[in-house]
Amino acid sequence: MSATEFDRPRLELAKVAVGFTFATNGLAYAGWLARAPAVRDGLDLSAAGFGLLLLCLSVAAISAIPLAGPLVQRFGPARAVLIGSTSMVLGLTGLATGTLVGSVPLAGLGLVLTGMGNSTWDVAMNVEGADVERRLGRTIMPRFHAGFSLGTVLGAAFSAVAAAVDLPIWAQLYITAALAAAVTAPTVRKFLPYHPLPAGEKPAMSVGQAWREPRTVLIGLVMLGFGFTEGTANDWLAIGLVDGYRADDTIAAIAFGSFVTAMTLGRLFGGYAIERWGRVLTLRLTAASAALGLLLVVSEIAVPFAIAGALLWGAGASLGFPIGMSSAADDPARAAIRVSVAGSVGYGAFLAGPPLIGLLAEHVGVLRAMLCVFGALALGLLASGATRPIEPAPDGVAGKSGD
Repeated sequence: MSATEFDRPRLELAKVAVGFTFATNGLAYAGWLARAPAVRDGLDLSAAGFGLLLLCLSVAAISAIPLAGPLVQRFGPARAVLIGSTSMVLGLTGLATGTLVGSVPLAGLGLVLTGMGNSTWDVAMNVEGADVERRLGRTIMPRFHAGFSLGTVLGAAFSAVAAAVDLPIWAQLYITAALAAAVTAPTVRKFLPYHPLPAGEKPAMSVGQAWREPRTVLIGLVMLGFGFTEGTANDWLAIGLVDGYRADDTIAAIAFGSFVTAMTLGRLFGGYAIERWGRVLTLRLTAASAALGLLLVVSEIAVPFAIAGALLWGAGASLGFPIGMSSAADDPARAAIRVSVAGSVGYGAFLAGPPLIGLLAEHVGVLRAMLCVFGALALGLLASGATRPIEPAPDGVAGKSGD
């Protein structure tokens, strides 16, 4: 269906719906993590045991991403988001019930459903977001990802209030699950209409074909490099301030808050930079910002320099994932499969990053362990040329790169 077949109000309505979907996903997925210690205590787990429990979430999420593309291609983004959100709602409910009754296996099953559902939800909303972006003719994908970031902030705020009023974590999880279900079901009805392939007609691309495309894999490496850059700060920045600078928890929280604020603002306004300079140059500039920020953080000069570094780091990490998702979805006929394959590569950073930094920190300290982010940024830079726009191609033909 061509862009001219949708009027402007219909596209604007779809844009708002996608934004709400990103924000709801952020709230549902990350909101409860602020009270992860309460889940650990409710299940009476050690730190190592809780780490293994969280591995259920990560492994399920990574494993489900390659399956999400064919699902989106078969049923369309709206139904795929609904399927993913339903799995996530059931997963959060299982985690809540497991915590309530003290059942680790039930909580683990809940996290498996949560991880699988989130992957499907994530791929589907990015495919829809890329379609809306393409039809509107302007760069808005970073704003959708900013919506996700804002959703995580709202989720963290809800967690803080829940903890302050002594609301049990299982009750918070039930409320979060109900809220996600109540918001998502009516929101996806505002997505653009999807027309599945006629019965018996083969899709434009298979998962195996996408894995053999150098461009798609390179886009995944861009997302991996920038995802590792983002994830390292999410997991270790505050700890690095405490261990490396002997800062108190308040200063560490300020540094982390500076990072997430800069990242959110970068996503809100990064579209203007992409439209002016293009994807490749924007990635290179943001990589330079992240590298300078990281250097300031690990330098151990003084806390104000570290906080300034956190701001530069956050701005630098903000656009890698949105640009990667938009790039993988340049060709609408192949968007779902390419997004799922590139996402499979990119999300590997969130599975491998935290334990790698932790292992290195045992030997050289957290701040020095963070130096491996330079390697991730170098990887993203080397692969950044793959994000140049391509023109949609006929079946079985690779797309042509744009300028």
